[in-house]
Amino acid sequence: MCYTVAMKILVGLSGGVDSAVAAYLLKEQGHDVTAAFMRNWDSAANNDYLGNPTLNDDICPQEKDYNDAKKVAEALDIPLLRVDFIREYWDDVFMQFLSEYKKGRTPNPDILCNKYIKFDAFFRFANENGFENVATGHYAKVYHGDNGSLLLKADDRNKDQSYFLAQVQRKMFDNSYFPLGEIDKPEVRRIARELNLPVAEKKDSTGICFIGERDFKEFLKNYLPAKDGNMIDINTGKIMGVHSGVLYYTIGQRKGLGIGGDQGRWFVAGKNVEKNELYVANSNSRSWLDSDSCLVSGVNWLKDVEFPINCNAKFRYRQQDNPVTIEPYENELYLVKYPQKVASVTPGQQAVFYDGDICLGGGVIEKTFLNGRDHEEVIEELIR
Repeated sequence: MCYTVAMKILVGLSGGVDSAVAAYLLKEQGHDVTAAFMRNWDSAANNDYLGNPTLNDDICPQEKDYNDAKKVAEALDIPLLRVDFIREYWDDVFMQFLSEYKKGRTPNPDILCNKYIKFDAFFRFANENGFENVATGHYAKVYHGDNGSLLLKADDRNKDQSYFLAQVQRKMFDNSYFPLGEIDKPEVRRIARELNLPVAEKKDSTGICFIGERDFKEFLKNYLPAKDGNMIDINTGKIMGVHSGVLYYTIGQRKGLGIGGDQGRWFVAGKNVEKNELYVANSNSRSWLDSDSCLVSGVNWLKDVEFPINCNAKFRYRQQDNPVTIEPYENELYLVKYPQKVASVTPGQQAVFYDGDICLGGGVIEKTFLNGRDHEEVIEELIR
């Protein structure tokens, strides 16, 4: 997207190809571009916060990313700043991540990082250093109108990241810019190769920064010690095996259960953190994953709406849009109805709402229901 008025913009430069091309596009449009590298995780420092300095796994190679960011800044001839948000990330993202896992829920740290770091702490840093506008390499679009700004899906639907931005404060989008919103990933790679950028062939980062390429369960064991327990067939009550820590599993998960036999593939249908029990079912019982409504808390509305509202929802990233009806419930909760049923709507994850391409906002899934009955209560009744 081309912005006709030249602006002074601080671009978050991560050391990857997306943010590099975003910075280039803004400079080509005539803007006064400065880059900044955010350092959010440090194994040694964060282990000190934990009070356990023996955990010295250097699992997030941010120094390599910083060196790549420096090379990109030099190639584009733009200044590069560096800012540490290690403490902020620990307090606002990682501790909340652990807190949710302790409850047996499955949080999304990328959403927390955007909310508290990239579009809060980073904005403060930008303002303190004389920048009113911020840009990133996210695949999303913003419409800047006279009555405020709207967050929109990116043209590249395979890379659209509006889902991860739904918890960002509405006002932040007034001064946010996403140069990649109207181009796709192959075009980003093409531009980077044409410019001979040092990150043109760099692989996209996957997973969570503080886990990196390491095994997820092994990482969590440092902070949430594992405790073995029974895996129970939800249909028969039979013990099917032993799990390695109920906190580490998510609803619908198939991998890592270690259950054989001729009854088809098994999946996680539910769990009880207090009893340390994991409830499983085979592929012939997929209906255990279905729900037709859920309660959502902490909804961050990015557009004014009137209730009840008919719109679409994604209950996890890359999921198709699901038609829903939303209405206020109580205690600032919202009841989201989808009578056609949706599988694996999971407490702790995000429900993000859309009106066409416009992101209306999103919140945390608290409970799921089928035919008016709480999914967790139904499981407990059966197991007892």
